[in-house]
Amino acid sequence: MPESKEARELVLRIAEIIIGELKLEEITPETFDPDMDLVDELGVDSMDLATVALVLQDEYGVFIDEDDYPTLKTVRLIAEYLSAKMAAGKNA
Repeated sequence: MPESKEARELVLRIAEIIIGELKLEEITPETFDPDMDLVDELGVDSMDLATVALVLQDEYGVFIDEDDYPTLKTVRLIAEYLSAKMAAGKNA
């Protein structure tokens, strides 16, 4: 199933935040593999992930539970998580 425009934009914005927060060079949101394992392939540690989570919480107005951090392994999984949280917030 093709990604919606909104989903693609969310993936790009999350990649942009990760690139900025982790000061990654030679990579752009467009070239960032949304399925790359952030911990195993990129070497993101728990402090980095917590920082990214805080920025995402501020930007999207959702709460990201620390217990959920281990499931947020890729940009695509983070995007799906945020989408679900934002949709739940609208229906609350």
